[in-house]
Amino acid sequence: MKRYLLFGLVLLLMLTGCKKNENQIVMVTEAGFAPYEYYENGEIVGVDIDIAKEIADYLGKELVVKDVAFDSIINEINSGKASFGAAGMSITPERLLEVDFSIEYVVSNQVVMVRDDSDITKDKINGKKIAVQLGSVADSYAEDNYKDSEIVRQKKYLSMVEDLKAKKVDLIIMDNLPAMEIVKENSGLKILDGYLFSDSYGIAVKKGNTELLNDINTVLRRLMDEGKIEEYIINHSE
Repeated sequence: MKRYLLFGLVLLLMLTGCKKNENQIVMVTEAGFAPYEYYENGEIVGVDIDIAKEIADYLGKELVVKDVAFDSIINEINSGKASFGAAGMSITPERLLEVDFSIEYVVSNQVVMVRDDSDITKDKINGKKIAVQLGSVADSYAEDNYKDSEIVRQKKYLSMVEDLKAKKVDLIIMDNLPAMEIVKENSGLKILDGYLFSDSYGIAVKKGNTELLNDINTVLRRLMDEGKIEEYIINHSE
């Protein structure tokens, strides 16, 4: 009898420990994408974090930010480990098959980053060694448009930057704002003039989670009407 009671107590403790904290809401991101999400003094900050805090405040919950690999974000949402994902995520037809997205809150301009001594131009990318973030919109764009290129997929932008500086790749395709931040911090790199292509960012939730999606859209519309998102971008780009 004691053995069964002990087993029951252990099981109860395990189940209690697995229960979600209803006073918290978990956001999943990949915190190497300044100004949208990055580390500062050991804390994850950025445009998406500021937006997520507003969402949490609106819901009356404490925000918990979880840092994972970019290509794991959708799985984290669909497995219930996070309520929503915000990581400069482009709204694509492929991702819409797996998750639902909020309204667009940022238009993303994709650019080409090269070394200062490079003679690469935007019309001479095919055949070059291209670095992209694994699972990003730049990844699929490079795959579709540069058939003669070797595409090097990395989980982190810092790894791509080191490869570029070490001449292991010829160029990086990525969002303009994070690219500008990287160039500011790394001498010897530059961004080619003009945009390669544009797309839009949204916040991802599990398919069918209409209640949370509506709440997120309410917050995003207010922030956009108040000019807050532009303000966040400026604050995290200085």
